[in-house]
Amino acid sequence: MARSQKKPRPAGPPSARLLSRTLKTTFGLDHLREGQQAVIERVLAGRDTLAVMPTGAGKSLCYQLPALLIEGRTVVVSPLIALMKDQCDKLAQQGVAAVQVNSALDGTESREALAAVADGTARIVFTTPEQLANAGFREQLQQHPIGLLVVDEAHCVSQWGHDFRPAYLEIADAAQALGRPTLLALTATATDEVTRDICQQLAIPAAGVFNTGVYRPNLHYTVELVTDDTHKLERLKALLVGLEGSGIVYCATVKAAEAVHEALLLARESVALYHGRLKADERRAAQDAFMEGRARVMVATNAFGLGIDKPDTRFVLHWQMPAGLDAYYQESGRAGRDGEPATCTLLFLQRDKAVQQFFMAGRYPGLDELDALYAELLRAPGQTLAQLVERLDIPRTKLQVAVSLLRRLRIVGSDADGQLRLLKETLDSQTLHRLASEYQARRENDRAKLEQMVDYAQSGHCRWRVLLQHLEGEASPGDCGTCDTCRRLAQHQAELKRESAAA
Repeated sequence: MARSQKKPRPAGPPSARLLSRTLKTTFGLDHLREGQQAVIERVLAGRDTLAVMPTGAGKSLCYQLPALLIEGRTVVVSPLIALMKDQCDKLAQQGVAAVQVNSALDGTESREALAAVADGTARIVFTTPEQLANAGFREQLQQHPIGLLVVDEAHCVSQWGHDFRPAYLEIADAAQALGRPTLLALTATATDEVTRDICQQLAIPAAGVFNTGVYRPNLHYTVELVTDDTHKLERLKALLVGLEGSGIVYCATVKAAEAVHEALLLARESVALYHGRLKADERRAAQDAFMEGRARVMVATNAFGLGIDKPDTRFVLHWQMPAGLDAYYQESGRAGRDGEPATCTLLFLQRDKAVQQFFMAGRYPGLDELDALYAELLRAPGQTLAQLVERLDIPRTKLQVAVSLLRRLRIVGSDADGQLRLLKETLDSQTLHRLASEYQARRENDRAKLEQMVDYAQSGHCRWRVLLQHLEGEASPGDCGTCDTCRRLAQHQAELKRESAAA
């Protein structure tokens, strides 16, 4: 087994002149934004950092610029393959040696990427948390020093976050195996609770948290109440006719995305489709069509969008509500990244709440499922996750959460081939009960978040005020003046003034 490389010694932060020259020659920028400056300076000084910055604030530059200036390569962990492709394409255009390593690559692409990892020519390596958990891949990364480990979409680390991914729980262990390089975690959404959890999971000190705020005045929020799916489709078509530029229509399920896509094709809309069940080449073609402007509208599940940089996206429409306000802010925030006005509309149908309730029911394992998993590994060690899915009557998502938790607690271990074995031959029922009760608390947390999403849709208050109250723990000092409720109130007040003047 390859030995872990030591963390490269900081050679001292680069000069302001070198930083400025690299920023200009590679990225074509004259200056950094306010939030970027502080984060980049801290990373270059070798200090672990969590940056909470709104969508469109330039989070990617916070690791791309340091990656060219520090000793050692940079490894970027991302939850979505679409993000890696987008980032790699842009970096290649800028002359930066970047590769992606994930399950969507074909044989030739995978061999070329792994060769660049092995020989050290890849300056930036993008990968998924699942890939990073693979011992064989980590051994390849260990062949050359790593100066920076980036955890993008870091809210996925938190089990209290809106988009928790079980594989993210293993990043802390991977960081140790890679020599504990400087760590930069990035997210656009993190409540105080989620921020604390991220810092605890990744051992980031409280002083390393930078939160630049989430308010974006160019985003104009609207909710339309609809009575049924037929009414909803009529409104969607009408909205698309009235909206200029390109945009995204988000659906909560693959079935809904396919149905909406077909309906818009019949309406002669310029539209593409993206969801996780499509083949890799189909997803790539859809993404390219949208990014290059050949498709005006992208109909997608939340598999599309994290980190996708299409600054001129003028609208984001939600066909179904997401699981909570964190997710809604994240997804709607993909509009208007160029700073120009953009529209964010939720088509609210009360019964759509049941879709998210269905997802919640299959998210966390209970006591019986944890017990069944432990008993199966005790009976037949060496099984992979796929084999366990076949042998146990437990949904894959629940099994993945349970396995990740038991690995993190050193109850279960795995080899390079993903074969799982118990590290503890006995496990008392009290420990299992404690684990199950923790997940019960998370179920209750998810239910509360869904109710907040419904309250937002039905609220008569400023949309931004409601969002900021949730995301930052305090309401904005004033109403935004641009959301539907603010415009409605302004119109009502204007009518009262006219009536008063007429009287």
